[in-house]
Amino acid sequence: MLNKRIVELLVGLFMLIGIVAMFVLAFKVSGLSMYSSNGSFHVAAVFDNIGDLKVRAPVTIAGVRIGEVDSIAIDNSTFKAKVGMHIDKKQDKLPADTTAKILTAGLIGANYIELIPGYDESNLKDGALIIDTQPAIVLENLVGQLIYKLSGDKK
Repeated sequence: MLNKRIVELLVGLFMLIGIVAMFVLAFKVSGLSMYSSNGSFHVAAVFDNIGDLKVRAPVTIAGVRIGEVDSIAIDNSTFKAKVGMHIDKKQDKLPADTTAKILTAGLIGANYIELIPGYDESNLKDGALIIDTQPAIVLENLVGQLIYKLSGDKK
């Protein structure tokens, strides 16, 4: 009788550990925000074209994730996209002349923002605006330009 209870208790404990592991896995896979306003500072960048950039897209330096996109809006005066980013507080030494560009993970992967630090002595502060940006390269536009150029040569 006692052995049966111990086996049932161990099976129940094993099931509980499995359920907790599933919740942790679901949280990791879902891409929910890992950056809180306490552990990060906010910067924004203005882009001509953001392609398929999404909120919660990674922000990286040299391939290392240092933050994520937290907002995307249109600037009604310039009609450009303004992208807000949460950057890890550990990266508070980023130079003020940092450049931002939108890249694609692989050939048709998701877009993300790559920050390229500059050489300025002053640092990016909370609420700073990155002006020097490079827009996303949209694959459909490149294919369209290639087809147009190839069809123009047949006159």
